[in-house]
Amino acid sequence: MISQERLERLNQISEGIIGAAIEVHKFLGPGLLESVYEICLIEELEQRGLKVQQQVQLPLFYKGRQTNKRFTLDLLFEDEVIVELKSVDRMVTIFEHQLMTYLKLTNKNLGLLINFNVPRLIDGVTRRING
Repeated sequence: MISQERLERLNQISEGIIGAAIEVHKFLGPGLLESVYEICLIEELEQRGLKVQQQVQLPLFYKGRQTNKRFTLDLLFEDEVIVELKSVDRMVTIFEHQLMTYLKLTNKNLGLLINFNVPRLIDGVTRRING
């Protein structure tokens, strides 16, 4: 269970991320590559003072043992919120499952799935809580 204090902190971070993503989308519009939005979102959030890590490589553990495989998070903000970026015509449920799996494997509580290929960015934001 997430404490109220922790939930408030996560909400503040996610509001900052979503606000920055909206700003990037207003400036660039839809239709570009995911990597373009990633770079611009990082720039926008760093200007706002948020700590962000890009293309974070994490080891895969299976039944307590580390494997030789790694998985890659698009973005990790403040070491707490995972953000998976997309620029696709249609969202499919596997993207949400991927985000939830990343949350479980990293023991993080909050993830955002952001699709920039929409007319209004807020319609492309999916928020998921683990725990």
